[in-house]
Amino acid sequence: MNRKEFLNATAAIACLASVPAGWGRNTAPEIAFTFDDPTTDGGAGLTWQELDGCILNTLARKKARAVLFVCGMRVDSKAGRNLISAWDRAGHGVANHSYSHFNFNANEDNNADGLKKVTLAEFETDALKNEPLIRDYSNFVRLFRYPFFKEGDTIEKRDGMRSFLKQHGYRIGRATIDASDWAIDGRLQARAKANPKADLKGYRDFYLQHIWERAQFYDSLALRVLGRPVRHTVLLHHNALNALFLDDLIAMFIVQGWKLVDTEWAYADPVYERQPNILPAGESLIWALAKEAGRFEKELRYPGEDDVYENPKMDALKL
Repeated sequence: MNRKEFLNATAAIACLASVPAGWGRNTAPEIAFTFDDPTTDGGAGLTWQELDGCILNTLARKKARAVLFVCGMRVDSKAGRNLISAWDRAGHGVANHSYSHFNFNANEDNNADGLKKVTLAEFETDALKNEPLIRDYSNFVRLFRYPFFKEGDTIEKRDGMRSFLKQHGYRIGRATIDASDWAIDGRLQARAKANPKADLKGYRDFYLQHIWERAQFYDSLALRVLGRPVRHTVLLHHNALNALFLDDLIAMFIVQGWKLVDTEWAYADPVYERQPNILPAGESLIWALAKEAGRFEKELRYPGEDDVYENPKMDALKL
């Protein structure tokens, strides 16, 4: 890490003193990065090529191998294919995030969120619809990540989809650390659109603190639920926020003593084979295992992560 990276990370961490550190381990926590929903939209004054290049260049500098979870409807174009090809050439995994980004737990035909009710058969078909867009890349990996981290609101849907994925050779691409970077990104992009010269440092600081807090929560929970450390995977998004500040985020974890690892190594942890027996199914893998254990009800909000938790904090900071 160079001096600039160190100073940036140290400054960001200064505001985290109130967050309890991880405990009960003899080795450095390990963390790998995964990215959902690549698009060719761009944002915050960046073209999609610039945005994409920033993320890829940061991962290259840090010598980190990630996984890109591709939602087909967002990249079903020549530009989209160029984007995925760039990740493939860089050696990152290319995985399945469905074609249409359905919420598998939606159970009403017309609910307040505008999320379409989807049957098991429809969800299976949509997962396979995405495969032709990604399966021919050299680094295609048979990982399937559920949109919104929702794995089914009934036993039939939950177990039916798990069986379907196994039949088609897929593992579930869960993450142990969930967060709401997408909510911060939405606000950052709105500010940048309203004022292209706006100072975005406040979004950077809030983002680093948010991810750090969530990492500490899920790491502590993993140790208490499983009695051992896990190889963490964090869910981030392919967006302007990460294009601008991923370098700072990774530097922060390194300064805090975490070890950056490749996703292939992280997903080799046996914890990712667990299939939590909960309903509704989903959320962070660690959240789901804690829910299954039945001893952590006072700590488990539902959903695990959402903008409703972060919006009041950002409102107070005028972000």
